[in-house]
Amino acid sequence: MPMTLPAFLIPLFLIITAACADEPMAKMEPMLEGLEEIMVAGGCFWCVEADLEKVSGVTDVISGYGGGTNTSPTYQNYDDYGHREVALVRYDPRMISFEKLAALFLRTIDVTDNDGQFCDRGHAYSPALYYDNAEQRAILEAVVKAGEEAIDREITLPIDPAPEFFPAEDYHQDYYKKNSGRYAVYRNLCGRDRIVRGVWGQSARELIGY
Repeated sequence: MPMTLPAFLIPLFLIITAACADEPMAKMEPMLEGLEEIMVAGGCFWCVEADLEKVSGVTDVISGYGGGTNTSPTYQNYDDYGHREVALVRYDPRMISFEKLAALFLRTIDVTDNDGQFCDRGHAYSPALYYDNAEQRAILEAVVKAGEEAIDREITLPIDPAPEFFPAEDYHQDYYKKNSGRYAVYRNLCGRDRIVRGVWGQSARELIGY
């Protein structure tokens, strides 16, 4: 959810902020043997989680914060320290490749907007791709280039070394399942699906189901 909001979303933001005031941080389970991870930033982490958990081969998506200077970010302060909302995606490489998953992720966001995503504005909601090694970086660069060819537009989102990941509060994990009504209203009012269709067209519908 945004720090700078359109007026129609302010009541929902106030409810969430109050609910998270004393909420414990999520505890991450150890990753199962044979799985791999990719970190991404695509605006509201509720939406990234909701989209990518539908992908075959993805076993879990954890909402969190990354890229800032605070070693214990919370929902109340992460933006103040330069963190983004990020998602840590755990997947089975026998079912989906790093390359395919990155390409799918791009098709769930507005890759032409680096100043936030949809109705969520500012650095905290800006998109990014992250890598752990030179091989992954080369793959991500190729994925972005292929995306540019698909939409015939420049994609300028950063491709950065993966920062330390800090899981968000329990309240945010699987928010789209726990609070499906509120989530549906938020997503619809932000126009996320409509804008993604406008950027990616048929490829968004085929790959992620919009």
